[in-house]
Amino acid sequence: MEVTSVVQLDQTKAKDECLNLSLRPLQVSDVDDFMVWASDEKVTRFCTWEPYTNKEDGLNYIKNTVVPHPWFRAICVDDRPVGAISVSANSGNDKCRGELGYVLASKYWGKGIVTRAVKMVVDTIFVEWPHLERLEALVDVENVGSQRVLEKAGFQREGVLRKYFILKGRSRDMVMFSLLSTDYHS
Repeated sequence: MEVTSVVQLDQTKAKDECLNLSLRPLQVSDVDDFMVWASDEKVTRFCTWEPYTNKEDGLNYIKNTVVPHPWFRAICVDDRPVGAISVSANSGNDKCRGELGYVLASKYWGKGIVTRAVKMVVDTIFVEWPHLERLEALVDVENVGSQRVLEKAGFQREGVLRKYFILKGRSRDMVMFSLLSTDYHS
């Protein structure tokens, strides 16, 4: 009985966190919250960057990369950043495609937060960027949780790109996911 009660409370708490979920620009004043996930080796395992080890580097990243980025948002619970999500635009002949990326503090894993954040992005990105026809995401083959997020958000798994790029010194196989503007119906 006690175990069931705890599970029910955890599910209720997860639903409450999703209800208070929002996306907003990440600001320099969010650096302490940023450092929570950006310095966590579990979180950065599948990221192209190493864990941040000092606040100054985090501040520089926010100032020089995040603030000027055309579509980078903090994933917030009660307006407090617990992760980030971005869409990177392509140019030239590739401008019809954008790449989705996200990261979430490990404390919030398994609560549906990123799935909801991805859906929130999809609800707006094709409107904000009418030239965008395809939103894609590359996920490490070992990152099963992220693959589930994309599938739940309506992305299609297209296939495995073998030895696609070098991540932290090792060539990695990546799974390509996509969502087309024509696939999405609000």
